[in-house]
Amino acid sequence: MSLQLSVAHASATGPRAENQDALRLVTPAPELAASKGYLFAIADGVSQCADGGLAARASLQALALDYYATPGTWSVAQALDRLLLAQNRWLRAQGNGQPLLTTLSALVMRGRRFTLAHVGDCRVYRWSNGTLRCLSQEHVWDQPDMQHVLKRALGLDEHLLVDYLDGELQTGDCFLLVSDGVWASLNDRQIQAVLREQTDLQGAAETLVSSAHFSGSQDNASALLVRVDQLGPVNLSDTLARLQHWPLPPALRGGQALDGWQVDSLLAQSRQSLLYRVRDSQQQPWLLKTLPGSREQEAGTLQALLMEEWFLRRVAGRHFPEVHPATQRQHLYYVMREYPGQSLAALFASRGPLPLQQWQELARQLLQAVGILHRRNLVHRDIKPENLHLGEDGQLRLLDFGLAYCPGLCEDRPHELPGTPSFIAPEGFEGVAPNPRQDLYAVGVTLYYLLTGHYPYGEVEAFQRPRFGAPVNAGRYRPDLPEWLQHNLEQAVAVKPQQRFETAEQWLLLLEQGDCQAPARRARPLLEREPLKVWRGLALLSLSINLIMLFVLFKG
Repeated sequence: MSLQLSVAHASATGPRAENQDALRLVTPAPELAASKGYLFAIADGVSQCADGGLAARASLQALALDYYATPGTWSVAQALDRLLLAQNRWLRAQGNGQPLLTTLSALVMRGRRFTLAHVGDCRVYRWSNGTLRCLSQEHVWDQPDMQHVLKRALGLDEHLLVDYLDGELQTGDCFLLVSDGVWASLNDRQIQAVLREQTDLQGAAETLVSSAHFSGSQDNASALLVRVDQLGPVNLSDTLARLQHWPLPPALRGGQALDGWQVDSLLAQSRQSLLYRVRDSQQQPWLLKTLPGSREQEAGTLQALLMEEWFLRRVAGRHFPEVHPATQRQHLYYVMREYPGQSLAALFASRGPLPLQQWQELARQLLQAVGILHRRNLVHRDIKPENLHLGEDGQLRLLDFGLAYCPGLCEDRPHELPGTPSFIAPEGFEGVAPNPRQDLYAVGVTLYYLLTGHYPYGEVEAFQRPRFGAPVNAGRYRPDLPEWLQHNLEQAVAVKPQQRFETAEQWLLLLEQGDCQAPARRARPLLEREPLKVWRGLALLSLSINLIMLFVLFKG
């Protein structure tokens, strides 16, 4: 399901010699539309200046081209603001002593939300459920005889101030962008009548423009209409935008209801989070994760919970827990399916080191899950037996994305070391940014532990500054391990990142090859590597023996 829109536009010069209005509609490829949205804009060049038409057209051209090149981690408003500030500087530099001015209103629709950027005296309306509402405000002087004199426009002042508005879309909404050549001649009642009577968008746009000139408009007249036919999926930006409206749930007890969920019991409680077992209307069990009330004022914690939910949605599949849409949610939490089974930590505690055949199957599933994660540009950062759930259906699932990291989107606090110390890669203690090879190190330690009950470098305590020498070969604890598997584990937990597996798929391929993989290269004898040193050593040894024998003979 993607955002579906219908668009129409019309523009007429009228009695003027030149049309200095400009319109821009950008409907990119689906992948880009999902991340950056659809862009619609109108600009009205100021005719009393050097070249208002050039200012309008150039501004929309720059906006349309540069907006889709901005970083994906920028919000829509942040991207628009950066670009409009840059365009403002360009207009001021190109005027050759004369002002080069234009008004501009830009509308971006993405997922289920819209963002409006506005400066000048164009207008943006929202036509919804038979009601017309103006979303913008004209930046003109509120004095007699100066009602058409701009006090804000692109190119006017060194410090540009733009109005921004963000809101939710509804199916059937219609947004109207018009230049002052339309709204100055047609009042809201007349515009509303056209939108109500003209169900065809193109006909409505053309009627608005022709009606403006028929009513006496002496200016260029332009209109752009966008109708929402189908809403897109909820994305991270949409969710975070609603964050401020969601309070944390109160402390819940069995038998209570929250947003349609029936609470069974509190399963887990820590300073970091709360986990409840809940049931839906069909009595199916789910897990509701939220935060203790004490964390509400901590910087970034509310956003982090929603990002955790978003990460899980991004990697949806059999290797991860299913996340419920929770469309009726009115509080800050997310809900994931509960699966019968147990964690690998619980399995190890009850049965000890895993049989080799079972271990190989779990290792295969874990590497598949981690590979999917990394292809989505995510690093888990807390892979360990406690966060691996083995369902009764034999499916392994990777849990707890509370520490997950997405480059460019996440930012750690200074001096923080997220994760469990024994599973953190050596370079993590040095402050190296999270990367896939650190996850693969944690996978190596996890699989090593499930086979042996030990850690390759010994257990690392919290706040300890560990030293990494040579890992203990897993064969010391499990003599039944084949040599190829011992070598794979050693490579996975190598101290130097470049000596580890580069991807999960690389390790998975070797795991599936098993005994068929090429044997590890045998270390060359010292005589082959350093023959000169060996012969010198033998010569010195021989000389020493001869001297000792001579000493003994003379002594006798």
